[in-house]
Amino acid sequence: MRAARTVSEGMSVGVILGFPPAIAAELQRWRASFGDPMAGVVPAHITLVTTTPTDDWEATRAHVHEVARNQAPFMVTISGTGTFRPVSPVVYIKVEEGFDACVDLHEKLQTGPLQRELPFSYHPHVTIAHDVAPESLDEAETVLESYKATFPVVSMGLYEHDADGIWQLREELDFGTETDDDGGTRGTKTDADANGATASH
Repeated sequence: MRAARTVSEGMSVGVILGFPPAIAAELQRWRASFGDPMAGVVPAHITLVTTTPTDDWEATRAHVHEVARNQAPFMVTISGTGTFRPVSPVVYIKVEEGFDACVDLHEKLQTGPLQRELPFSYHPHVTIAHDVAPESLDEAETVLESYKATFPVVSMGLYEHDADGIWQLREELDFGTETDDDGGTRGTKTDADANGATASH
């Protein structure tokens, strides 16, 4: 068994839903095409818990494990585009099917060791362009307005925001099952395409 992790002062974590590889790669290509510099750094995802400080890694890990253990897999459909402009220079793909499940997961996760007040109400979405020129935001919102993809969500990733500002996957937690107890990272699922994932544009 791996030794317990030493938590550094000021540690922050996040929790996300990843996508099947083919859909994730397609969305990354689109994001790069709009000139977003984060396209090669941030994988396509739906955020459940954004950057949240914690001073107790073991309590945080146990909390996220418990939420995952009690969560059943569900289907997600992302379709069409929206924007947070003028408040924030972001264009995103909307979450349709699975929206309420994401909100419910967020509310369960953002309690206990992860409880905090958020500056904005939680709104599940898939960022496709952020902090780029206005015309690139316009292009993203128009070009992907007919985009649609449906896939099963069977796990969620627990990430650490490291000292270099990079998100590091700590664990991928399957829904509805007991998870490994060695504190290590298990591989992100790559078989979702075989379980009903479809995309169209």
